[in-house]
Amino acid sequence: MSRPLRVTVCELRDDRALFERDWNRLAAHARDHRSGLILLPEMPFSTWLASSPAFVPASWQTAVRAHEEWLPKLAALAPATVIASRPVTREGRRLNEGFAWNAEGGYRALHDKSFLPNEDGYWEAKWYQPGDRVFDVVRVSDAAIGMLICTELWALDRAREYGKAGADIIATPRATGRPTVNKWIVGGRAAAIVSGAFSLSSNWTADASGGDFGGGGWVIDPDGQVLAQTSLDVPFQTLSIDLAHAEIAKRTYPRYALE
Repeated sequence: MSRPLRVTVCELRDDRALFERDWNRLAAHARDHRSGLILLPEMPFSTWLASSPAFVPASWQTAVRAHEEWLPKLAALAPATVIASRPVTREGRRLNEGFAWNAEGGYRALHDKSFLPNEDGYWEAKWYQPGDRVFDVVRVSDAAIGMLICTELWALDRAREYGKAGADIIATPRATGRPTVNKWIVGGRAAAIVSGAFSLSSNWTADASGGDFGGGGWVIDPDGQVLAQTSLDVPFQTLSIDLAHAEIAKRTYPRYALE
């Protein structure tokens, strides 16, 4: 039985003034294309924290506040469900919290990023702590969702476990660089293939004149076929996916052999 869902992936510019413009365009696109689920990039509502290896408490608090202030603006994307991540301080720990939001249910925390890079431009382990490595499938708007936030995409054993737990979609918000776009698409295809789930990803981007972020959001089907990809010229992509395809895929090679 068909289970269609219209999904939107995007790339949004890291320049804050340009981000506001992109946001308004995304809201219009989502409305015109009747999106049911929108994936945003990783921690999209403030400047990228982890570019510096030196943790600055004031910058962390500014980013936390910026994301809190943007949450009410998610209503501009309704009636779609929105998935993204944001910086939070919880019980004394700084975390990168994946979440879902929709007009009916409001805000729902889904997953804390657990695998953190620590290198030039991406000093995430300096800025916040890893989560507790809990990778649970959650039901969001009639879809079973698993989150692999950015670097977590390379934990293919987690993608495989998501598939075994019945995930329809693996959602990967990213903040990744321009030279590595093709490598990340390989990761998205592999995650889809081992899980038998659709792989969705959205990323930060920068104009060709400068900036490190590389865009390249995608929608990949459970057999690893790239159905849609974003670019600077086409920053938003929306298409209808059939979640029943993910159910069927789990009974086919190589998924059944990975039990």
